[in-house]
Amino acid sequence: MSESTASQLQQTITHLYENAPGFKKRLDDAGLTLADLQTIDALARLPVLRKDDLIELQRQDPPFGGMLAVPVADLRRVFQSPGPINEPEAETADPGRWASGLAAAGFTAGDVALNAFSYHLTPAGASLEAGLRALGCVVIPGGIGNQEQQIEAMAAFGAVGYVGLPSYLKALLDKAAALGISLPLTKAFVLAEPLP
Repeated sequence: MSESTASQLQQTITHLYENAPGFKKRLDDAGLTLADLQTIDALARLPVLRKDDLIELQRQDPPFGGMLAVPVADLRRVFQSPGPINEPEAETADPGRWASGLAAAGFTAGDVALNAFSYHLTPAGASLEAGLRALGCVVIPGGIGNQEQQIEAMAAFGAVGYVGLPSYLKALLDKAAALGISLPLTKAFVLAEPLP
């Protein structure tokens, strides 16, 4: 591990320990100290936080279960996913770190892309939009529904990319074919369910 990486790791662990009481409690309960977490390999000693445990932590200590290490006022957005799980979003260019995956799928600056994830309560829509924007893509914020309008927008704006559920992409392609509209799509980034 480089000195820079080791330093960043120590800064992050120390910040969490000093500012997120839930994180500190988990380390203390596991018998770990900051000195125990000096290397990447040492991170394997951190206790796993399972989804059900996070839900319980957030129920006991709302809204983030003591796991937030910055003031709520420093966040860009807050989300609530099924569970419920409360999720903070940092004020950064690509908080979900989707840009590298989108680039691997072929998305590049100037591409127009339909984002078919919801922008309501859950992070997918906003988070993937941030990843697309970090690459310099133009985003059509579609969500789910209004298939004809989305197809018309994709054709009008020359959307070469799609981000969303694979089943919804299939539904859009089937609807476009039924309407006799040829879409310029050449790339897609699909997740959250298996391919149809």
